[in-house]
Amino acid sequence: MAIGVYIYSLQVKTLTPAAGPSNAADVTTIAGVKNDLIGIANAERGYLASQGKYASLDELTSGNYLTIKGERPPYIYDVENTATSFRATATRTTKGAPAQLWITETMQVQASD
Repeated sequence: MAIGVYIYSLQVKTLTPAAGPSNAADVTTIAGVKNDLIGIANAERGYLASQGKYASLDELTSGNYLTIKGERPPYIYDVENTATSFRATATRTTKGAPAQLWITETMQVQASD
């Protein structure tokens, strides 16, 4: 468990804006968005296991694979999928960094500037 917490702390550090977070709420929001993306990715895995394909965000929610909303202001979520892959993206609707965070079937959260 300690290893998991350490890895999580490293990932959160890489997702904070380069100039440093403007306040604690920014850090909390980014951590929450990251957790939501991981939740979406886990729901995709569950959907794939039971349905044999990846799903849209609406399908995950309506099928009770996912209970989160489609947003965590100032970020909104979107899922693009094919038969063999998915990409869940969180896009910031206001100025600030990171502008986007995303996760794919590799289960690695990534961030843009």
